[in-house]
Amino acid sequence: QVQLAESGGGLVQPGGSLRLSCAASGSIVSINHMEWYRQAPGKERDFVARVFSDGTTNYVDSVKGRFTISRDNAKNTVYLQMNNLKPEDTAVYYCNAGITSLRSQTRSYNIYWGQGTQVTVSS
Repeated sequence: QVQLAESGGGLVQPGGSLRLSCAASGSIVSINHMEWYRQAPGKERDFVARVFSDGTTNYVDSVKGRFTISRDNAKNTVYLQMNNLKPEDTAVYYCNAGITSLRSQTRSYNIYWGQGTQVTVSS
């Protein structure tokens, strides 16, 4: 069984920084993309950033220049460094990954989600 576990959320003042982590565990063969999404109260879950296994990254325009996504393939972990945080960044942040896993000698590819971590930007 594959699981994603996020950590690093919290309360920070505008202009501050946070670093989120998301570690994948289980019978993992390989991980394709790893992504961060966020969901503000009363809104839909929106894409934030993506990193592929080769290091290629994509960002939503609103976080470009402020957020940096990275991954440690040896640790099956993705990070989101968030700088110059704004009140509009307040949301529950979720990680997502496309993972090939092994069960009973059979490989399968699925999309997995973490449980979310709260980020609140407020003075």
